[in-house]
Amino acid sequence: MNSIRRIAHLDMDAFFASVELLRYPELRGQAVVVGGRSIHQPVVQADGSRHFSRLSEYTGRGVITTSTYEARALGVFSGMGLMKSAKLAPEAILLPASFEAYRHYSRLFKAAVRAIAPNVEDRGIDEIYVDLSDILEETRVLAQRIKDAVFAATGLSCSIGVTPNKLLSKIASDLEKPNGLTILSMEDVPTRIWPLAAKKVNGIGPKASERLEHHGIRTIGELAATPQEFLVSKFGRSTGLWMHRIAHGIDDRPVVTESEPKSISRETTFERDLHAKADRSELSEVFTSLCLRVGDDLVRKGYACRTVGIKIRYSDFKAVTRDVTLPVAVSDGAAIRKAAGLCLKRVPLDQRIRLLGVRAGGLVEAGGDEIAPSAMQAELPL
Repeated sequence: MNSIRRIAHLDMDAFFASVELLRYPELRGQAVVVGGRSIHQPVVQADGSRHFSRLSEYTGRGVITTSTYEARALGVFSGMGLMKSAKLAPEAILLPASFEAYRHYSRLFKAAVRAIAPNVEDRGIDEIYVDLSDILEETRVLAQRIKDAVFAATGLSCSIGVTPNKLLSKIASDLEKPNGLTILSMEDVPTRIWPLAAKKVNGIGPKASERLEHHGIRTIGELAATPQEFLVSKFGRSTGLWMHRIAHGIDDRPVVTESEPKSISRETTFERDLHAKADRSELSEVFTSLCLRVGDDLVRKGYACRTVGIKIRYSDFKAVTRDVTLPVAVSDGAAIRKAAGLCLKRVPLDQRIRLLGVRAGGLVEAGGDEIAPSAMQAELPL
């Protein structure tokens, strides 16, 4: 048995957009944005060709779900407002999201990986952690074999980072995208990890990055060189100690494969702090998207929930949570949105918001006493 810890993080390349390119291969090489509404479905014309909507045609407060690398080269990224993005790339193709197709390809790529390396931790529709420690095969050969299996099963490329822990692997998988394969050891941390911006660490969002920059800390290496006591004094004991550890590449978290989840959650940190009134439309759009994604996660994993909760972190980093216990278990995104809306009414909304999250707890196996969203409307009026 191999005693050296080898953890892989596999991330599908521009997953939603790549699935769309399988459906519409004529769009390969073009700037494509996913995030439109059903009215932006391609239209088949008399000659059999398809007419696609352009980003410049969009009106509303929606945000980008994902974009191709050609669109990213124009400055258009996921999470950006579609109207703002239209100014940067007006001729980019706009497509609505097709979550059924994304879930199908998600199942395919995960099955392909598990056939080679069964110790898989599911982290969402387009990414997983894989423990390769006990497989007696050279790391690069094994990682390439996994990449080849994913492509054979889906026709899609992925990027893999293999390191001694989840923290470093998550960073490594992003270093050579798309279609990357990056292998790092702890000895590589000073040369490959420390020069990167601190915000490359999963968990250091825009606001925390801004606060670090205020203290002259811009890179992971500068964070590593900062005394632990200073970080604790500025960010609190828990966050300060965590920052010190991750800056040195230390992460002991295991790859969790079969344990029953206690909850399923989704959250997002905004590029700029949003106000409940001035930015109501944008907040509402994101809030609904989070609820729908939690519902998708529940359905994909075969669960329903009896508790729905929300989390809000304000611009001063103070956080509040609220939850509601439901009379029956639900897994439908619309029902989760209604329950989360009740929680939202119990939260002060007079400050700017930097983070918004939705959580489903009290999980039970699906197929029991769930009810349809139409019945839920009577139970949870807004």
